[in-house]
Amino acid sequence: MTAKPAAAAARATVYGYPRQGQNRELKKAIEGYWKGRVDADTLRRTAAELRRGTWQQFAEAGVHEVPTGDFSYYDHVLDTSVMVGAVPERHREAVRTDALDGYFAMARGTQDVAPLEMTKWFDTNYHYLVPELGPDTVFAADSAKQVAELKEALALGHTPRPVLVGPVTYLLLAKAAPGVAADFEPLALLDRLLPVYAEVLADLRAAGAEWVQLDEPALVQDRTPAELNAVARSYRELGGLTDRPKLLVASYFGRLGEALALLAKSPVEGLALDFTESGAGNLADLAAAGGLPGKRLVAGVVNGRNIWINDYEKSLATLGTLLGLADHVDVSASSSLLHVPLDAGAEHGIDPQIARWLAFAKQKTQEIVVLARGLSGGTDAITAELAANRADLASRADAVITRDPAVRARTAAITDADGRRSQPYAERTVAQRAHLGLPLLPTTTIGSFPQTTELRTARADLRAGRIDEARYEERIKDEIREVLSFQEKAGIDVLVHGEPERNDMVQYFAEQLTGYLATQHGWVQSHGTRYVRPPVLAGDISRPEPMTVRWTTYAQSLTERPVKGMLTGPVTMLAWSFVRDDQPLGETARQVALALHDEVTDLEANGTSVIQVDEPALRETLPLRAAEHAAYLEWATESFRLATAGVRPDTQIHTHMCYAEFGDIVQAIDDLDADVISLEAARSHMQVARELAAHGYPREAGPGVYDIHSPRIPSVEEAAALLRKGLEAIPADRLWVNPDCGLKTRGWPETRASLENLVAAARELRAELPTEAS
Repeated sequence: MTAKPAAAAARATVYGYPRQGQNRELKKAIEGYWKGRVDADTLRRTAAELRRGTWQQFAEAGVHEVPTGDFSYYDHVLDTSVMVGAVPERHREAVRTDALDGYFAMARGTQDVAPLEMTKWFDTNYHYLVPELGPDTVFAADSAKQVAELKEALALGHTPRPVLVGPVTYLLLAKAAPGVAADFEPLALLDRLLPVYAEVLADLRAAGAEWVQLDEPALVQDRTPAELNAVARSYRELGGLTDRPKLLVASYFGRLGEALALLAKSPVEGLALDFTESGAGNLADLAAAGGLPGKRLVAGVVNGRNIWINDYEKSLATLGTLLGLADHVDVSASSSLLHVPLDAGAEHGIDPQIARWLAFAKQKTQEIVVLARGLSGGTDAITAELAANRADLASRADAVITRDPAVRARTAAITDADGRRSQPYAERTVAQRAHLGLPLLPTTTIGSFPQTTELRTARADLRAGRIDEARYEERIKDEIREVLSFQEKAGIDVLVHGEPERNDMVQYFAEQLTGYLATQHGWVQSHGTRYVRPPVLAGDISRPEPMTVRWTTYAQSLTERPVKGMLTGPVTMLAWSFVRDDQPLGETARQVALALHDEVTDLEANGTSVIQVDEPALRETLPLRAAEHAAYLEWATESFRLATAGVRPDTQIHTHMCYAEFGDIVQAIDDLDADVISLEAARSHMQVARELAAHGYPREAGPGVYDIHSPRIPSVEEAAALLRKGLEAIPADRLWVNPDCGLKTRGWPETRASLENLVAAARELRAELPTEAS
């Protein structure tokens, strides 16, 4: 079928792009700056070179309009806070003294000043810095960054489109500042914020911007009538400005819903919508709204969040339908390409057949260009590309790796009893306390300890053949002994082996499971300078042999105190991988759960009495629309129970979650039926403890008292103060003391000092408890 040519040539564009560079040059430059090895000018030159390289790649690929302003040293929401002058009082002096250092102080904190809170960007593994606002917040425009990057692109001969976080999404992502009443609604500040956006838009217009993109992903969530009214008012006011560029309002990550009709009627010149599977419904909604007469539509038909190749024929059919619904249709990805790695062509270790199925940011950009050509010139213009695409899709559909009959038979045989512990928590906890003999307010850590330069060097030496397996294993044993010795001396009650043998909490397991593929260069930003390499889940999952038993058993042989077995849960194994898209997620989760079930029972059989199965992605993967929550939570909690329910009553099951809003999934946390949960709480000042108490959560919990994503060392007094807040919500016999998250990214000096202070705080609180409690 030949797509109908558009009245004007369709343009290819993207919403945003990975920032790090092919070899993570930005990460290295920023961390060098923090350590004093790189000066500010060198950091700025590195950033400018990375932007220039990205724009040049776009030009060579045939992209017609390039995004600017999406580049960030740390986080684009933090950049927006700077742009609108929303700098918390505690950071203002640092910003006045040195803007760059003040920026990083907001992101990371200093020894004396806490950073902004960090949480997940919608249902992704990207973390943003949460704006802190209150009734006294005064906004002020600072468009320097956005204007400078626009001028850079213009000077290089590109057609730029500045990208800003939209005003409604910015306010909906914000929270009440410390000391402000909890019921304060940041959206109440909209009338103060819109004039600031108007000033920024005028600055960009004066600097040469023809179009500006305003990102409003919060509109794909359920919104109240008041919030929808704020959308209508915002774009009526911004669209009515005379001194402004043309406005493209972009939504992504799903169906726009009720906001679509409001934006379609507003005086903005264009909308960008998701038309991939996640945005199912946008096409029908757009038709029901009467289309976009007189407006530009940017159609997100290439998946911006997964790494599988596009189905060109399917996308062209969608684009052909859209031609009748807007004056002009352009082609893009469904979201910023920030969420995928840079270049699949750099992956030389993947089976060539499988490599044909992969599209990272560079390949997705090329797909967008091909589809724009096909939309403009009809399918005859891309005959060769269509034939190659059909062959690649057929190759994947027919591949042996995708289906294992034994795995499918095992998942088909699952019964309800497989996901239930043999005794209820009230009976299990008695057996566990007798078995473990722990004090009140027991102390532990989340799992990982610092990954030192020596450890990374040993791993690299093993890969390069400079040392053999025996020497490498001796180095790992030395590290485990050191980690255990420190924990015992510090007085920690439940120990961990520190995970020195692990490269990443998902990749380590993926490399030992069938159906997974590891990349060499598939880095994706998680937050700031923290990058992860999500593995590729391409086929059915099974566990050929034990994955963690050897090292956990070795660690337990060195101490009388309990050592936790450490595993990554099934939902997180999916969420932090590029998951297959050819079967329901719940089915894939059950396969992973059964593989983990085998590991859990092997750990228990080899003497491990405490087993932690981390699920930090449980909240992150929650669908953005409430109507879809129940179905997701049903398979998500079932998969955790399938992994953990087979142990004895006196074996204690822990789980861990971090950096998300937990209030709306407390029932699901309860449904996991874990004995102990540890959660991030330091930056949010124990909010999660209050949420657990409000729900009546009946099990044990460890809301974190040490923010591991900041280099600052919490004092004994600070940790004790947080614990006292925790005790207001959780009884002493159910409260654990732990950091927010694993310690892999921290250095040993700060780790030692922080954990010693954490233990001292726990002892101080134990001494304050009534005699009958202690």
